[in-house]
Amino acid sequence: MTGDSEAFDRFVEHFRAKIFHYSWLMCGQREDAEEVAQDTLLKVFESFDQLREPERVRPWIFRIARNACLTKRRKSVFAPPRELSLDEFLPAKDQDGGGKIQIADWSALPDRQVLQTEMKKVLDEAIAALPETYKSVLLLRDVEELSTLETAHILDLTPDVVKTRLHRARLAVRHQLDDYLRSDHAAA
Repeated sequence: MTGDSEAFDRFVEHFRAKIFHYSWLMCGQREDAEEVAQDTLLKVFESFDQLREPERVRPWIFRIARNACLTKRRKSVFAPPRELSLDEFLPAKDQDGGGKIQIADWSALPDRQVLQTEMKKVLDEAIAALPETYKSVLLLRDVEELSTLETAHILDLTPDVVKTRLHRARLAVRHQLDDYLRSDHAAA
């Protein structure tokens, strides 16, 4: 029994922060994320004997976390998700009508540490503002670095749908970052 306890402690230590971060970005509230992370770890430990493919433990855990987040959100949030249009995220054309696409220059910004902190906050807010269908794909692929196939398996989607949603999510986040970098606040 001591071995089980030690194994559980090592397991929790390895996955706790990852599950919490994913849950926080998915749920949007720290308290909800803490509860979801705890519920996820407990459910994983209780049903570990049901894992059919031990080499796929990570996707399995994130699938449980995703389901816990969705259940939590259904109880606390009633806003329906909206479909993102690619047209919303097309960069602006240059002002002289020349057809060149204008994208904010991200390289010449001062005070790297302050900027990184601010950018992380803006990035987290941009991710949090995404509808769940896009947020979950972006978090699993870009934050947790799961493969397209693993993400598709977790979300019960085809790989093509995962790729489409990831592309749209990245465009939405890029649009938010671009708006921030073009604003007077970022220039200050």
